[in-house]
Amino acid sequence: MKEIKSILSLYNKLRSTNEKAAIAQVVRVEESSYRREGARMLVFESGVFEGGISGGCLEGDALKRSQVAILKQQPSIVTYDTSKEKEIGVGLGCNGIIDVLISPISEESDIMTMLQHCVSHRGEHVIATVTALNGVFESIYLGRSFYYDAHASTLKDCAHSGLREFMLDRITDVLEGKKSRTYHFISEDVKVSVFIELIPPQFHLAIYGDNYDVYPMLEMAKVLDWEVSLVGNIQKLKKEKLQSVANLYPKNLEERPEIDNRTAIILMAHDYKTDSSNLKNLIKSPAHYIASLGPRKRYEKMMDEFKGKGIVFTAKEQQRIFAPCGLEIGGNTPEEIATSIFAEILGVFSGNSGGMLRDKKGPIHERD
Repeated sequence: MKEIKSILSLYNKLRSTNEKAAIAQVVRVEESSYRREGARMLVFESGVFEGGISGGCLEGDALKRSQVAILKQQPSIVTYDTSKEKEIGVGLGCNGIIDVLISPISEESDIMTMLQHCVSHRGEHVIATVTALNGVFESIYLGRSFYYDAHASTLKDCAHSGLREFMLDRITDVLEGKKSRTYHFISEDVKVSVFIELIPPQFHLAIYGDNYDVYPMLEMAKVLDWEVSLVGNIQKLKKEKLQSVANLYPKNLEERPEIDNRTAIILMAHDYKTDSSNLKNLIKSPAHYIASLGPRKRYEKMMDEFKGKGIVFTAKEQQRIFAPCGLEIGGNTPEEIATSIFAEILGVFSGNSGGMLRDKKGPIHERD
């Protein structure tokens, strides 16, 4: 989401100049690639760009090709095979095949409107984009994008009923599998490849605490572009440190953060009764990650007290509680502890347990 925000920021800044632009997007990856499907870069005809499609080895060529696409006002697919000796990017860390869709942003294109909607409305978003086309389809062309309205379960502006129903079925698969994929539709000698991209909401970090060790948490969240809510004694905290906090909740008032399944909760009041009370209330939330700072004995004491009061957490609820929290990296300072906890949060949301990549069996990224 951070990259999309950066792209929109530059686009809105320069659109008044009437300078033409294009979007280059990774739509297929085989084997290894620094960036995965969905990565974007915005390119203006002057050469100004934002975002990225690789670790730096493909951007220069993609920029030139985007400028050509802008000049011709024609979309195209570019395939980079970085496993070949003479291909761009060889020896720079990539060793795979990457398809990049380059689409000029025309008056008819509404991709920027779709991306703005994704940023402005929290929730899961799906954009389906045509990445290959053999034959003639009315109002269907290479680079055409369609936005899926999750509330109405409809695909906007897709006039072809067969393709629309096909994409709706595949969108259901993508939403269930939580993974963007490319699908191929064949009908009456016409073949259409569609990249169905799942754009999840940005991570939400809910901090329950107001001591000095919250500041590294806020700084880390800002770097990662996570939405932050903080509950505590607001007067106790330094105002200049709270500029990146989207939602502030005084602990003496009833209002509290809205928690969803993309929320990570950190209980760090450093007050046993406060943390225990918050844990009891938040365990029923849909948050996948609830961290409680402090040693294991502290958490076990909480569990024993809950049990004595007839409050018993289910096995699934206990799996969502991380106490002690963080990965074991030897962190001691507030900054190191924050790094440890954020790494654990990312691991939990991606379904990984952490560890060193050199010890991992198989590729870094999951492959179909």
